[in-house]
Amino acid sequence: MGEISRLAALVDTLSGARVLTVGDVMLDRYVTGQVDRISPEAPIPVLRVSGERAMLGGAGNVAANLAALGGGGPFVAAIGDDGAGSEIERLLDRLQTITPSLATDAGRRTTQKTRFVGGAQQLIRADIESDAPLSGDALAEVLDLARAAVDKNSVVVLSDYGKGVLTSAVIEGVINAAHQAGAFVIVDPKGHNYARYKGADIVTPNKKELHQATNMPVATDEDVIIACEHLIASCELRGVLATRSAEGMTLVMKGEAPRHFKAEAREVFDVSGAGDTVVATLALALAAGANPYEAAHLANIAAGIVVGKSGTATLSAEELAHAVHHQEMNQAEAKLKGLEHAESITAKWRERGLKVGFTNGCFDLLHPGHISLLAQARSACDRLVVGLNSDASVSRLKGPSRPVQSESARAAVLGALAAVDMVVIFNEDTPIRLIETLRPDVLVKGADYSIETVVGADIVLGYGGRVVLADLAEGHSTTNTIKRLKS
Repeated sequence: MGEISRLAALVDTLSGARVLTVGDVMLDRYVTGQVDRISPEAPIPVLRVSGERAMLGGAGNVAANLAALGGGGPFVAAIGDDGAGSEIERLLDRLQTITPSLATDAGRRTTQKTRFVGGAQQLIRADIESDAPLSGDALAEVLDLARAAVDKNSVVVLSDYGKGVLTSAVIEGVINAAHQAGAFVIVDPKGHNYARYKGADIVTPNKKELHQATNMPVATDEDVIIACEHLIASCELRGVLATRSAEGMTLVMKGEAPRHFKAEAREVFDVSGAGDTVVATLALALAAGANPYEAAHLANIAAGIVVGKSGTATLSAEELAHAVHHQEMNQAEAKLKGLEHAESITAKWRERGLKVGFTNGCFDLLHPGHISLLAQARSACDRLVVGLNSDASVSRLKGPSRPVQSESARAAVLGALAAVDMVVIFNEDTPIRLIETLRPDVLVKGADYSIETVVGADIVLGYGGRVVLADLAEGHSTTNTIKRLKS
């Protein structure tokens, strides 16, 4: 199964997975309306208010994303004894899969961020907040609640917005408790001192935060990798997932090969809370059994969806599954290459010491016999190229009623298979020109042929390649299938 197929299967397992979230919760208010004049009192726009809504922000948005994806778990944070705190409690209670445990700091105002939006344009943001540490009693309560919840959850998220909940003592206490329980710790960091997160499994800075934390360049892929590796070594972390806006994401895990993920957004409307979506999806995927690379890939796809929405948004598992399937189709189509491009790619594969295999056919109505042939072909090489007869070629070989599926449909189906690395359509009756151009190291056909009758065998053997005759899966034939359908 290819990675995209595994991701599609993984989305179905997110429902019911549990994650413990600890951090700074806040209230995000959006006051919306239209602007059609300038105030006579000052050169500022007049917002004619038409609506107002409140949403969970900060660590609360992580919880909202977990719930929207079908997951859940305990939520530990602190609020003030005020109206905003009460509204946060009400919003958390609506998340049926989230179990909130909130400490109340009576001498502190709950953090609020109010955005005034005219049409699609944010005009101003007004913040009510404090970044001083919580009172001693409230901090102790947060730490006790978090430690008590760790054992029940395989993944812990520390959502640090610098509002006084995640002090160094709380961070250290939660990470130690998590590791004693065998839990995986993800930190959405704040500030310049990442030594505070010592022992975390993954921290998720954006590009600006990565630069600030390391004072190193982050302009290129290689720059980002070096900066991430510096953080891992200097702060005793296991990994860093750097979110890089239009450049996608980069995951660097200690002692493993780095991985870049291209940005998935087709249109960016609002980046508010996108980092929370990344963290929630990453955590939930890990809790559902994904490895860090699969989880990061899924989180990257999720981020591409949520930045196309307005406000501190979430996404559903259905939306995520649809996006994964869309990417699977795009990836399948991306395997289809013209001969000139295919020649360039196979040359690069050989430069890397990879063995190139080749097989060909009509592959009309793909059946288990085809799958068996392709699997055997792929096992004989490092990269498999499939030569696919064009529609015109199939008609000449099989008759005017064939093919049943168009060449683009047949290429897409082949491209979706993990065994296939490249598809090249040819219009001739035989793939001789492809074989002469690509010069495969291994030529594979079914065992119903003999080496002498395999088209191109003499060419491949002539330059030192080899010919493999794959075992046939008996009882499967496109022609017989069509006959049965007609009868």
